[in-house]
Amino acid sequence: MQAKPLLQDIHSPEDLKRVPREKLPQVADQLRDLIVQCVSRTGGHLASSLGVVELTLALHYVFSSPSDRIVWDVGHQSYAHKILTGRRDEFSTLRTLGGISGFPRIKESPCDAFGTGHSGTSISAALGMAVARDMRKESHKVIAVIGDGSLSSGLALEGLNQAGHQKRDLVVILNDNEWSISPNVGALSGYLNRIMTGKFYTSFRKRVENFLKSMPKGDFMARMGKKTEELAKGFIVPGLLFEELGYTYIGPIPGHNIEDLIGTFQNLGNLEGPLLIHVVTTKGKGYGPAEANPEYFHGVGVFDPVSGTGPGALPAYTDVFADAMVEIGRENPKVVAITAAMCAGTGLAKFRDAFPDRFFDVGIAESHAVTFAAGLAREGKIPVVTIYSTFLQRAYDQILHDVCLQNLPVVFAVDRGGIVGSDGATHQGLFDFSYLRHIPNLSVMAPANEVELPQMLRAAVSAGRPAAIRYPRGTVTGVGLHADLEPVEWGKGALLREGKDLLILSIGSTVALSLLAAEELRGKGISAAVVNARFAKPLDAGLILPLARRIGRVLTIEENVLAGGFGSAVLEMFEEHGEHPAQIRRLGIRDVFVEHGSQAELREMHGINAEAVTAEGLRMCGHGKTFLPTLFNGIRSRLERIV
Repeated sequence: MQAKPLLQDIHSPEDLKRVPREKLPQVADQLRDLIVQCVSRTGGHLASSLGVVELTLALHYVFSSPSDRIVWDVGHQSYAHKILTGRRDEFSTLRTLGGISGFPRIKESPCDAFGTGHSGTSISAALGMAVARDMRKESHKVIAVIGDGSLSSGLALEGLNQAGHQKRDLVVILNDNEWSISPNVGALSGYLNRIMTGKFYTSFRKRVENFLKSMPKGDFMARMGKKTEELAKGFIVPGLLFEELGYTYIGPIPGHNIEDLIGTFQNLGNLEGPLLIHVVTTKGKGYGPAEANPEYFHGVGVFDPVSGTGPGALPAYTDVFADAMVEIGRENPKVVAITAAMCAGTGLAKFRDAFPDRFFDVGIAESHAVTFAAGLAREGKIPVVTIYSTFLQRAYDQILHDVCLQNLPVVFAVDRGGIVGSDGATHQGLFDFSYLRHIPNLSVMAPANEVELPQMLRAAVSAGRPAAIRYPRGTVTGVGLHADLEPVEWGKGALLREGKDLLILSIGSTVALSLLAAEELRGKGISAAVVNARFAKPLDAGLILPLARRIGRVLTIEENVLAGGFGSAVLEMFEEHGEHPAQIRRLGIRDVFVEHGSQAELREMHGINAEAVTAEGLRMCGHGKTFLPTLFNGIRSRLERIV
């Protein structure tokens, strides 16, 4: 009879501690199997979570969550943590509507010490927790787990510097899964780590330090002793930088050896002050397809767990952007491409391969990416900065101050604009119209389909001024690509459908659903005009104002928060021109954060679909009784002209 899986009896970290240490590798295998099976059905961040299974087991085996605070940077590597902290039975609902989040969430579990979704936040948050702990005179541990990629974030480096200066008890675990710091893992470094974290060594070091300080010029002698120790360690381990920042450096440690991890963590009680534990792991560990292609399986959709392949589909907007960038790059040698550690995700891998000298991946440093682009633009280049909408938020000051204030020709390719779906509240691109539209000198546009995206990119590259193109996550509409892609006319929208009862103003992904709604309304006796605005700034007043004046009822629809978005831009345009339509309604995201679920589910929930536009159109038109508002609007317009 087959033995019952050990994982079935683990409902909390306390249950894990009762598992014999020699059986923990079996738990690791069962964790990996569960993660692969569930993520293959829901999609998610697979490779990162597979790489930290042993690290997660060791953390929860030694420390006591939730009393000890474990802060996961970004959080996309927290799947094993979720399973071990009481969410095993719910794990199949990962990233689905009403299910558990793909990232740590405070409201989801007391073991999720801090909500994370963007990189670089863990050390700063953990330091704040450590300071609060010390102010309360408590003694629990605070641990930040951060990847080597996230360590390039400016916020992470600021936190690292301040935490080293504070000298408080804080554990920073550096998960090095790209071997970007050092591959120096072997018997000698492992032996040295065990020696340096043991009671004998730490006690001996303290006695030597006190002895040196008791001598004449003792402080100088103690400092020289410390430098000698650092120098000796620097020959064997790559920790001198962290030691200079004020940390006791331990590592590198093989991150898939549970015994080494547990032994090191248990010895941390012998050390005081900030500690940095360097753990080397393999991204995608234990699942062949993810180990072979960790970049693809970093964030993956539904796939076959046996072969690791996903279903075929139409190309994504990101793919269309990728092809357009290569084409434009061939035509214009001034064009350069910049990304912030998302080369594959943003579609720039093709540009990188075609023009390696004109491609720059700055790491997880969005603010630097924008100011770096500004410097390139000042010297005659045309930088295309390609960053997800949710991450571009981190570079707001640089967009305003370094690009737009100086009116430099930087193009922002804002991928994942609108509802992105199952990544949830930390990743929804629902604020970009609002945080970009109000900046002087910056134009903002959004394509309705895969034909307009290359057109807009060409227009932006040729504009000689700051411009942003915002396009959605997901597959294209299927209208097909035209051979002749001339740039769009700057600031001009398009009337896609004539009508006399209702004017629907749409932009980007909402254009297609507006046309569907107009067809539905036609069947109910309502004639709806549909405009593809194309630009959120500048708006095409020459097109929109006469239509609004004639029709009298205006409905805007956008996949963005209503505050400061496209609909707000339309209201401001009416106010500026002294126009006051009889009725105007805005559809978009209300004053809420949008949680995780499929794009279709979330659009239905928040009224960003054809059904919502149809229902609002019916309400505005009184189910087809339209002549009185239209007549009133016409009379009012005539009176205004007479006055």
